[in-house]
Amino acid sequence: MTPRSSGDGPGGLSGPSGPSGLSGLSGLRKDLTGDAFAPGDAGYDEARTVFNSMIDRRPAVVAQCVSPADVARALRFARDNGLEIAVRGGGHSVAGMSVSDGGLVVDLRRMRDVTVAPRAASAQVGGGATMSDLDRATQPYALATTGGRVSTTGVGGFTLSGGSGWLERKFGLACDNLLAAELVTADGESVRASAEENPDLFWALHGGGGNFGVATSLTLGLHPLPAMSIVFLLFRPDAGPAALTAYRDLMESAPDEAGGACLYLTGPPEDFVPAHLVGQLTFATLLTWAGPEAEARAAASGLLALPHEAEIVTEIPYADLQCMLDDPPGMRNYWSAEYLDAFPDAAVDTFCAAAAAMPVPSGSQHVLFPMGGAVARGPADHPLPWRAAPWAVHPFGVWESPDDDERGREWVHRVRDDFRPWASGAVYLNFIGHEGQARVVAGMGTDNYARLAAVKARYDPDNVFRLNHNIEPATARA
Repeated sequence: MTPRSSGDGPGGLSGPSGPSGLSGLSGLRKDLTGDAFAPGDAGYDEARTVFNSMIDRRPAVVAQCVSPADVARALRFARDNGLEIAVRGGGHSVAGMSVSDGGLVVDLRRMRDVTVAPRAASAQVGGGATMSDLDRATQPYALATTGGRVSTTGVGGFTLSGGSGWLERKFGLACDNLLAAELVTADGESVRASAEENPDLFWALHGGGGNFGVATSLTLGLHPLPAMSIVFLLFRPDAGPAALTAYRDLMESAPDEAGGACLYLTGPPEDFVPAHLVGQLTFATLLTWAGPEAEARAAASGLLALPHEAEIVTEIPYADLQCMLDDPPGMRNYWSAEYLDAFPDAAVDTFCAAAAAMPVPSGSQHVLFPMGGAVARGPADHPLPWRAAPWAVHPFGVWESPDDDERGREWVHRVRDDFRPWASGAVYLNFIGHEGQARVVAGMGTDNYARLAAVKARYDPDNVFRLNHNIEPATARA
């Protein structure tokens, strides 16, 4: 049943959070196959809530769409009423880009179907699907593609900005596996992009994010993955330098099957974690392996030989691996990243020293990701200059109380500053919030940005889709 507000005019939509007297709200409610929520509606607060509890915005309307036609109707309504437009897939933007104060949210969460074509080794994914939706759908066929490291991440936003995950060294970035996309543009038109159809737009979708329209469907290539394994080791924090050095040396010559991360974290209250590490700063190494356990164990033999406090060595369904680092809901998040040209011994020492200021106990993680493999060999012309970096440092700040906001942000900024001596300057934009337009350009590359701006001018000349890592249309920039 379509929810009703306390009024379609000023009584239901007036106030500091949104405009009063929106024209045609009753008509929008009638025309949508999905639902439209406004302030005062039952369900409005749930509809506007995103994963980062730092973000508390009150849109004028949340349009929960169930079809491309619904998306077009919602966009038309927003433009007729001069409303800023946000697009929500998984709602996982750390900066809250998927919700707008006083604007309209195109909410795709009800468009989350995944259709697997095992013979074609592909999957058609709805614009609101999460990683869990995709991974659970492909797993029965022993097929997979690179997904985010958190199961609640939206497939659309993740893929269109590049898509870095556990399988990237084996299968490339998520966007490297993008076969086609269907978008609704700012003027309500449906457009399909592939290597053969609108190739300029298709190129732009390999790193340009949601700047060109609302992605209502993606077609992704899949790969055989008959087995997935992990070697997960916990160490006392003072063992971090030795363990990190061993992991670095392993990954610098590892085959593409190997991936994973090293990280400092708060020891979780799990059965396998020794009591003396629970709630305390802990160092961990995670070797992921696209293959059977015996191969993973052999590859990690040097790590396993180091004195450690706990271990998990096992085959694991890929969809379950994707849930391992899920951050709990209702937490405050602030992240950043630097992509590195090298990770020498001095960088090892810097990484380990930076953990001392990490908020503990909390959900924060101080992460080093190995890159390389199929990522580095991917298409060089995609607007992803960071793909060439062999390492990425990702300070992932998560805490519960607003009282820790300043301390958490300062820690994230300090980690970035500490790693500038080795930083390439390029950055994966899904790993950062609002850090200025220069960082947006750095995430795409200067020449790429100019080309993207020309594509933007064709598909969104008025910059309607600007709540993102924004590309200004070339005409506007001129």
